[in-house]
Amino acid sequence: MENSFIDQFDGLLEKYTELLIGEATPEQVEKIKVWALYNQMHKTMPNLTQHWTAMHPEAKAAVRALFEEVKQLNEAHRAKGSKQES
Repeated sequence: MENSFIDQFDGLLEKYTELLIGEATPEQVEKIKVWALYNQMHKTMPNLTQHWTAMHPEAKAAVRALFEEVKQLNEAHRAKGSKQES
């Protein structure tokens, strides 16, 4: 892939992260990248992710923790946004 596309896509991912959870540090962007990819894989190929989590129970716990963290960050960001609108 071309470097310009990768740079543009990284910018898109950074903006998505910012809009989703309110900040886009490199660590947060990486978390959202993993979260989004796993979420898509689980929706389109649930048997694959079920097999993987059965083979890697420690990774299953990490994925659950990541999903919970993203959910909490998103809820906090939305609550902060709705307070500012009031």
